[in-house]
Amino acid sequence: MSRTVRNYVNGDWQDAAAAPTLPVHDPATGELLAQCPDSGGDDVGAAVTAARDAFDEWRSTPVLARAQYMHHFKVLVEENFEEISRIVVREHGKTIDEARGEVRRGIESIDFAISVPVLMRSDGLEDISSGIDETTVRQPAGVFAAITPFNFPFMVPLWFLPTAITCGNTFILKPSPQTPLSTEFLFELLHELDLPEGVVNLVNGGVPSATALMEHPEVTGVSFVGSSAVAKIIYETCTRNGKRVQAQGGAKNYIAVMPDANIEASVKNILGAAYGCAGQRCLAAAVAVGVGDAYDALKAELAKQVASLKVGYGLEETTQMGTVISEAAKTRIEAMIGQSEADGAEVLIDGRNYRVEGYEEGAWVGPTLIADVQPATAMAQEEVFGPVLALMKADSFGEAVAMINQSRYGNAASIFTNNGKQAREFKYSVKAGNIGVNIGVAAPSASFPFGGQKDSFFGDLHGQGMDSIEFFTERKIVIERWV
Repeated sequence: MSRTVRNYVNGDWQDAAAAPTLPVHDPATGELLAQCPDSGGDDVGAAVTAARDAFDEWRSTPVLARAQYMHHFKVLVEENFEEISRIVVREHGKTIDEARGEVRRGIESIDFAISVPVLMRSDGLEDISSGIDETTVRQPAGVFAAITPFNFPFMVPLWFLPTAITCGNTFILKPSPQTPLSTEFLFELLHELDLPEGVVNLVNGGVPSATALMEHPEVTGVSFVGSSAVAKIIYETCTRNGKRVQAQGGAKNYIAVMPDANIEASVKNILGAAYGCAGQRCLAAAVAVGVGDAYDALKAELAKQVASLKVGYGLEETTQMGTVISEAAKTRIEAMIGQSEADGAEVLIDGRNYRVEGYEEGAWVGPTLIADVQPATAMAQEEVFGPVLALMKADSFGEAVAMINQSRYGNAASIFTNNGKQAREFKYSVKAGNIGVNIGVAAPSASFPFGGQKDSFFGDLHGQGMDSIEFFTERKIVIERWV
């Protein structure tokens, strides 16, 4: 009999009021790990009430004291680094090295939150008029919530929670019901900090709990990471209900490879970008564009290196690529590969019907390479979110840029070249929020905003960096004259 994950509300673990549950499986073995409650409006209401009641006391807690909690939190995460990483592997299916990288990036976000006492400082002017001084102050804004995805179950919540509470807000997290175990452990660590009751809350579930958070009048703002289709719904629902919102959506990330690039070295970078986390990340390389003479060499080197990737269970240290999240994801990805073949592309390396010995129940899709993909087809336009790399040809640098810019997505794009002029033009001309130059995964560090443009982002302020300080605070203008 599997256990049921509990919510964390007002400083204590609680059973969800809602009866339905959703199964949580190890996608590599098929093992049932737990049941996730599909919490509803009553559960969300209890969490919002707890967060609201805790806000006044928490906002008046000195900011240096709030930052000290993050120092202790970082120590706890470091002490439990390997256990967290293993939980991520078991519920998600990525490799242990990928999970360790995820936890390390999460720690970077805690580091950023520790700097909030400096970043919240504002400015002012004496004698803005005769005998009048004018200053700005940043103040916490209230109750915030985050709705986070399955693909980085430990890292993405840490983009938001540490900064939000260190700024003086209270917080509610609703993780993906597919991967609730990482956040469960995260809250066990938070519980050890002995934060005031109600400062942090965890509500597990799917659509009902997300909807209740977006519609609750006492929730000030919502952060979201997920698909573009859902991000647009999140944005529209939150703005209709008068909330701040940052909704980071999907992607179709292009990589241009110029004739002067080192092809072998470039492909090593592209492999990690395309097949890391089995392609289930919003910064995954989805399309490699060989420019001019680079195309044939790129095609041959990709085929060589992709064929050598070792696919297997993520807890085995030598595994280079794990499984996708579920059988439903496997079916969808394989259908997109088939559609690309029907559209006239050449499937050079086919990951459909992939099997790993000893793990026959796993949701496996092998690394897939598809050549001669045409710009108007679904494989060039739609997000796969799986281990599939499309290969396209451009006759010139300008044509490659045009291919990238015709995409409705704008999360990331990279160029591999030794030509500084073309690299500069690429940075200048490409319409994407994260740009890589000889970098496969253009992932910003925690002190920089996570960029996204076009259908990859809905909102005004991105996650991470100074954008997050702006999002989680109100600026108040103070004008003073003393007679």
